Formats: sequence, C-alpha cells, structure tokens
Amino acid sequence: MLRALAVDDERPSLEELVYLLDADPRIAAVEGAGDATEALRRVNRALESGPGGPDALDVVFLDIQMPGLDGLDLARLLTGFARPPLVVFVTAHEDFAVQAFDLKAVDYVLKPVRRERLAEAVRRAADLSGALPRIPVHEPDPDHISVELGGVTRFVAVDDITHVEARGDYARLHTAQGGHLVRIPLSTLEERWRSRGFVRIHRRHLVALRHIGELRLDAGTVSVVAGGEELQVSRRHARELRDLLMRRA
Repeated sequence: MLRALAVDDERPSLEELVYLLDADPRIAAVEGAGDATEALRRVNRALESGPGGPDALDVVFLDIQMPGLDGLDLARLLTGFARPPLVVFVTAHEDFAVQAFDLKAVDYVLKPVRRERLAEAVRRAADLSGALPRIPVHEPDPDHISVELGGVTRFVAVDDITHVEARGDYARLHTAQGGHLVRIPLSTLEERWRSRGFVRIHRRHLVALRHIGELRLDAGTVSVVAGGEELQVSRRHARELRDLLMRRA
C-alpha cells in the first residue's frame, strides 16, 4: 500500500486530487500540501522517519506551476536525497513533459485529472515501489496509438501519422490534424512501425513513406516533404531512403 503526498497551490485542485487518491484502494494514506516548501518539509519528515517509519512517503503527486519553488525545482531537490519518494507530475501543461522525465518521473498526468488516468499513474508507482505484483498488460492495438490531450485519451490511427519527432524519452506524432506527445522513445516506435512503412531519416525523425510527397536534392543535402513539412535526411540514411522510394515507385 502506498503512502502519498499531493502538492498543488490551487485548493480546489488539491482537494480533488486528494479525494481521488484516497478513493484508490492501493493508497494507504494521502496528505495534501499547498506549496513546494510545505511539501519539502513533509518529505524531510519522511526521510527522518525512514522507509518503515510512521511518517514515511512512497510517492509525491506534484503540480508544476506554483509560486516560489515550482514542481520541477522540488523534483530536482528530491533527486539529491538518498532515498527520495517517487514523483508523479499532475499538471495542466504538456510542455514540461521532457523535463519531467529527465528527472525520472514515474508518470505525467494532465489536468483535468480523470480517475482512470490517475489510477494508471498509481499502478505505475505501485509497480516501482514493489507494493504490488506487476500485472500483465494487453498488447497495444497495432493500428492505433493512444494519446492524451487535456485529460482526454484519444486513439490516433497509425496510418494518419506523417512523421515522428524525438523529444527525449517522448516522441511527438505529427498528423494532418495536429501533433500529439507520447511517452515512447523514437527508437521504440521505429522498431514497432518498421513493417508499416516508417523509416528513420535522421536521429530526430521517423517518417511514413506513404506520406512523403517530395524528395529534394540541393547542393548535396537531401530532404523530404511529409505532411507539408520539409525534413532533413542525414547522410547515413539518404541512400537507404532513396532506394526505398524507388522501389515503392
């Protein structure tokens, strides 16, 4: 059973988060803190108490944008502790996801918080803490990939994705309707979608052959146009890409 701390400077959001966590059967106890300074004092008590002590903490559910010390600042401080609690970020902004996972966050939950999405974050924390045995996960739908936008899970058709851009431990999927950030490394998507016509053209880009509209050669440089965007092709991938396009033609 997990002992949790929820941190948010907005009282309604904090109360809702505490309520949702308290309703999860995997949470043994949950407390709330209104800012990072208060949270840091609580974490210090937990560290003094020790893993089995009465004030121990297993996981912190942490907002990012707060006055004074923000959530990312607090997470950086926690990485310096010998036995820090796990961190799950709960925020209305997707822009900090790469920084969050650079700080070894367990999960990144977007507001407004849905009960099912928060439950998934709790499951991940429980798995990492050893509080629960790992539960087998069903294989993903090969034709779709789930993305989160504003607390809503959507399923994007793989065939609609024109190209993918690396963002650290994340990747941004590009479609005609817009971009979506997913917590999957580019190398994983390259392996998963190779048979579906996706090829690596650069260390930062994976592109769907079906969506390449132009191949451009200019003064020794190679680029392609996919989804209306021009993407540079690195030298190491240029010959393979040309061969693939010629075979498809």
